[in-house]
Amino acid sequence: MKIYFRLLSFARPIGKFAVPYFICTLFSVIFNTLNLALLAPLLKTIFDPKTAQVVAKPENWWNPLKDFDYFAHEANLTYGPLGALKFVCVAIVISVLLSNLFRYFSQRIMENLRIYTLLNLRRTVFNNVMNLHLGYFSNERKGDILSKISADVQVVQFSVTGTLQVAFKEPFQLITYLVFLFVISVKLTLFSMLIIPVSAFVISRIVKRLKEQAAESQQTYGNMISNLDEALSGIKIIKAFNAVTFIKNRFDRENKEYSRITRSMAKRQQMASPVSEFLGVLMVAGIVLYGGSLIIKGQGSLSADNFIVYIAMFSQIMRPAKAISDSFSNIHSGIAAGERVLALIDEKPLIVDAPNATELTGFEDKVKFENVSFAYTVKPGSTQTAGTEKQPVDTEKYVLKNLNLEIPKGKTIALVGPSGGGKSTLMDLLPRFSEPQSGIISIDGKNIQTVTMESLRALMGIVNQESILFNDSIFNNIAFGKPHVTMEEVEAAARIANAHNFIMETPNGYQTNTGDRGTKLSGGQRQRICIARAVLNNPPIMLLDEATSALDTESEKLVQEALNNLMKNRTSLIIAHRLSTIQNADIIIVLENGCIVERGSHSELLQNNGLYKKLIDMQAFNAQA
Repeated sequence: MKIYFRLLSFARPIGKFAVPYFICTLFSVIFNTLNLALLAPLLKTIFDPKTAQVVAKPENWWNPLKDFDYFAHEANLTYGPLGALKFVCVAIVISVLLSNLFRYFSQRIMENLRIYTLLNLRRTVFNNVMNLHLGYFSNERKGDILSKISADVQVVQFSVTGTLQVAFKEPFQLITYLVFLFVISVKLTLFSMLIIPVSAFVISRIVKRLKEQAAESQQTYGNMISNLDEALSGIKIIKAFNAVTFIKNRFDRENKEYSRITRSMAKRQQMASPVSEFLGVLMVAGIVLYGGSLIIKGQGSLSADNFIVYIAMFSQIMRPAKAISDSFSNIHSGIAAGERVLALIDEKPLIVDAPNATELTGFEDKVKFENVSFAYTVKPGSTQTAGTEKQPVDTEKYVLKNLNLEIPKGKTIALVGPSGGGKSTLMDLLPRFSEPQSGIISIDGKNIQTVTMESLRALMGIVNQESILFNDSIFNNIAFGKPHVTMEEVEAAARIANAHNFIMETPNGYQTNTGDRGTKLSGGQRQRICIARAVLNNPPIMLLDEATSALDTESEKLVQEALNNLMKNRTSLIIAHRLSTIQNADIIIVLENGCIVERGSHSELLQNNGLYKKLIDMQAFNAQA
């Protein structure tokens, strides 16, 4: 129940909904019960209109059966049998109208509560996912995250609010029916109560394994969505390697497993309803047999009309009891889904702002790396420093080792070296996508762990090897994250990025949709739009991670011109495998196995006849070959 109440906390302030819902439900239940209570005077008026029996005025007005008998009798004496019949019919119509009116209002209030809870829950989950560190997404399957945010949240909202609705209304309705049954006949009601525990025990046995199966179902659904996402993302590779059948079979296995679990759950859930209905009919049959024998034998004070009302009311008592049993079977799915959703909410980002973090307002001097070390693999052993936390690490597998580097303002620094040397890792440390195990990274003398990440990243423009575009217009992709920019500003950024001409050749110009992940554009066009996005941001520091390595020669030339425009009057940190693109860099840093093995200009490094010269010669040889 701890998980249930925590999920319910997303409905706060719940009193805003609970109080009016309780009032509307109260009146709905009262008038709904009176509908059945009015059957007794109706039957008596129709089948015994000339009764001479004197109906005494009730001493109190707490027994609706006696109250309506009295009013019907008075109407009979005053207006005759037809007048009494009209009085009873009008009373029934008014009672039904009020019952349904209050039920409508209560359902509207509960629907508002459901939507409000869903809104808060989904917002909390998504906001927390967006705050998580990048390393989390490397370890988790995207499809599983999508499943939690979409399908699991849907299950939670219907299960929790549905159970809440049952918890408010059905027990009160059940109690009201029981009170009326005891008013009609205490002896008959006590007899009927004997079989209710048997019904509850049978249903509880049926739904016992539902929670475990629900957890399995949601996990399998997450795997299935992951397979679907991977299949859609890699459709070209799948077809290129003739792996369509393999992917179909992999998806089919998860699909069959999900169907098996769902079928098993449905079998148990659907079994609860007919079993409870059969037990209800069995109880009614027993009551008819027992109560009818009392009337036939003339035992007790139960009249025929009250007995019919009793049977009608007792047949209705199974409806709230059935709703309560169904809600208990459904809540297992909600709790299982809720555990997965709350686990995602409880996931904490490893990289956060310090409590007293300040804002960086600009870049004036230099970026400095001092004895920076970083390791991906974490194992028991020595300790690492990540912000203010201490964690065990494996000291034998560092990606960067005691690295020292200065990047003066206005200079272009190029990072080169063999794959796995630590170039991308070094670049990721600067915007705090990752945290070093030891050492200090500072901007203008301020440790970046003491400033807010938002102000830190506002100083930087990032262009990656992978051109990441959103399924939106070219304009919105360039203006991404800046809702108030003008067309003139976007067009100026596109011209600097050598993108304006090809944009104007598209069907709708800047309003042309780029397609899913920019698939309607070529690689060079996508990259130039990404560069335009960085230009519009106008950052003092540029981070370029192999921005031209995936392009053909013509596209590379256009993109390189755009990059040259972008880097004018800016501090730039560049990673490039094609060494021809960084020959004009002010300083070239050669990384190998996490250490700086060479540094200097292009001409200086060629004269050193070291690793840089070797890399240049290898590329020249490959070009000739």
